[in-house]
Amino acid sequence: MTVVLVTGANSGLGFATAREFARRGADVVLACRSESAGRRAADRVGGRAALLDLASLDSVRAFVAGWDGPLDVLVNNAGVMAPPTLAETADGFELQFGVNHLGHFALTAGLLPALTTTGGRVTTVSSVAHHGGTELVVDGNLGELYHPRKTYANSKLANLLFADQLQRELAAHGSPVTSTAAHPGVAATGLFTAPQGMGRGRPFSRVLVPAVLRVATQSARAAARSVVFAATDAEPGSYTGPQWFHEWRGPVGPARRSPLAQDEALARRLWSVSEELTGVRYPW
Repeated sequence: MTVVLVTGANSGLGFATAREFARRGADVVLACRSESAGRRAADRVGGRAALLDLASLDSVRAFVAGWDGPLDVLVNNAGVMAPPTLAETADGFELQFGVNHLGHFALTAGLLPALTTTGGRVTTVSSVAHHGGTELVVDGNLGELYHPRKTYANSKLANLLFADQLQRELAAHGSPVTSTAAHPGVAATGLFTAPQGMGRGRPFSRVLVPAVLRVATQSARAAARSVVFAATDAEPGSYTGPQWFHEWRGPVGPARRSPLAQDEALARRLWSVSEELTGVRYPW
């Protein structure tokens, strides 16, 4: 049976992705920051729940140490979006850069041996917001005055740079593992209202925003199509997303990368910075 690990799978896009893999008969592991929320989500899809807080490298190390057996698909989905004020991870990184990028960088490295046994796939979830990212991505979002949307854009640029550089590294080292990236377009998910992100300190948004999203955007189930395709059928090194309305929604196909997202030198710099910040080296 195919073993699939989805991070941040207790709600929204991650849950929809996990549910689709479960529907296809996979053994799905939902890795979540909240153990109770993870168990409830896992019960709904018939999967397994696991505790993983990507805002803590200790939690990532503990998760990796506890992983037993092969892994066919890793979906790096968990994310935080645009907290209104600066927040940090347990390790002192800006929260979005730490959770969205560094946590997944370390997790993927730790699970690489399990993925290698199956010739597995890693899919990292980016966003159309990556087009707003800048070269300051290598500063870990702490190089200038905090700005919620700009730092989110940089973290999503980091996701795409990481996914592409991972594929280059895998190919250079003769690994059977492949890396892809995807983005969901704009969807009615909990990312907009999560108390760790945009919803922090804004209880009114947790009431009003969901109603607006249901009218203006696609469902989480529709958004998950691009992620599932990237994790199963897409070419190594590809980037998949919706095709209509500035890639906000619609059928799945090749997504557009910003010029910086295609900068291999920037990707190599980010990789080196990520190694230095996390203390993680990939086990080639």
